[in-house]
Amino acid sequence: MHSQTPRLQGLPQFPESLWLGSTELPSFPKLAEDHVTDVAIVGAGITGITTAYLLSSAGYKVTLLEAGTVLGGTTGFTSAKISAQHGMIYHDLLKHFGEEQARAYYHSNSEALEWMVATAGELGLSCDMKREDAYLYADMGDEKTLKQLAAEYEAYVKLGLPGEWQDRVSLPLRAGGAIRLPGQARFHPLHYLKGLLQAVLDKGGTVYEHTMIGEKVDTDGRLTLYTEGSSCKITCRHAVSASHFPFYDGGSLYFSRLHAERSYCLAVEPETDYEGGMYLSAGEPTRSLRAVEWGDQKLVIVGGENHKTGQGICTFGHYEKLERFAGELLGIRSVPYRWSTQDLITLDRVPYIGKRAEDEEIYIATGFGKWGMTSGTLAARLITDGILGSSNPYAGLYDPSRFKAIPGIKNFIVQNFSVTKELVAGKVEIIHKKTQDLAPDEGAVVLHDGKRVGGYRDSGGTLHLVDRTCTHLGCECEWNEAERTWDCPCHGSRFSYNGDVIEGPATVPLKQLTAEN
Repeated sequence: MHSQTPRLQGLPQFPESLWLGSTELPSFPKLAEDHVTDVAIVGAGITGITTAYLLSSAGYKVTLLEAGTVLGGTTGFTSAKISAQHGMIYHDLLKHFGEEQARAYYHSNSEALEWMVATAGELGLSCDMKREDAYLYADMGDEKTLKQLAAEYEAYVKLGLPGEWQDRVSLPLRAGGAIRLPGQARFHPLHYLKGLLQAVLDKGGTVYEHTMIGEKVDTDGRLTLYTEGSSCKITCRHAVSASHFPFYDGGSLYFSRLHAERSYCLAVEPETDYEGGMYLSAGEPTRSLRAVEWGDQKLVIVGGENHKTGQGICTFGHYEKLERFAGELLGIRSVPYRWSTQDLITLDRVPYIGKRAEDEEIYIATGFGKWGMTSGTLAARLITDGILGSSNPYAGLYDPSRFKAIPGIKNFIVQNFSVTKELVAGKVEIIHKKTQDLAPDEGAVVLHDGKRVGGYRDSGGTLHLVDRTCTHLGCECEWNEAERTWDCPCHGSRFSYNGDVIEGPATVPLKQLTAEN
């Protein structure tokens, strides 16, 4: 089904994010014994670290529990825009939620932005925090998208948002119109969060890496979490799921109320000067632009090419399309970094943040779409208020138990029909490729002992075979050639080529199979 992994001209052979490639992060031990804390925070990305910072500042004993490495998840692979301009969303919010809630969405994200800028200043963090205007634009000649963009601007006006309509933008984009939102920001997310994390440690917080929390939770008396396999237990007063996909479902069926999308980024050294500003296309294919300082150079992060996880035809092709776009727009001297990321999107595009159930002290933060910097921060602030017993004006908007009739029911039906289709398709796929046909650094669905399995032959010639049946709900994973992973097209779980869990909702690795090289 998939051909041998191609070599990208001028692009790095292996993916690595600029943020992780330019940051030295501390390492922490794996939890090896039972542990007692006030607040157990599962996930050490922007939501988890910011929540730990706020609660430790309030005098709570906090523990961060990370399945992988600190900041090695979605936060480490962001484009790092801090903005309340989240694509064309305010027209939809106005239509389905009403003026009050649509305005609350803007203010909650805007307040999160201001808090981040202020906190970076107060702590003296060297994180390249810089104010930038954000632009949502539509291409000239794309009349359908220009009409939608005009409706989005009408929503800005009705809600009293500080957006401005522009017929042109300063970049040589073929823009026929744009909405400018002034005073947004960009930064180096890992330098910022490394500073917050150090403040948590200074206040007595503890951190454990390579510690996956399982689905088993005891809520009788004090709250008790268990590591995968129940080798250790964590007793706490409150638990926070900041693990991208919630570690605990408890009958909430989050897998049916979220879908996973992948998108791609290049860090480009341009031939021409980049005039600044953060840009996002309103139409398809998605294109995103922002500058970043890299030593004494200024690079441009070019992003886009969204698709549902496990349903991209040729994942390398997404990088190639971004490279062509960047070359035509700015010219390219070099591309030092390329990376991709995964985002979870809710039925109504508003994140799920708050208590999972009224009678439990388990808080959820998930479904940030592609806007995790402000969403993760506002989630930390909202959850902290909940634990402190303080009211928060935005709690109702983000309530995880909500279910908006429109567009919720429609999207629920469409999304879960797609899951059923993928579940069936993976079981009846006809495969002719055999393990011996795999070239070095090639992966594919192959025949092994008459059965369909996942195969990857590494650059040294060693063959790695896995049962590609996702350990979450049994869909068949597809090979992602650009990242060398097995991706589930149903609910977005991702696994390394030898079956280790990279992304949930799955918590159990794919079964490894014996291979004759």
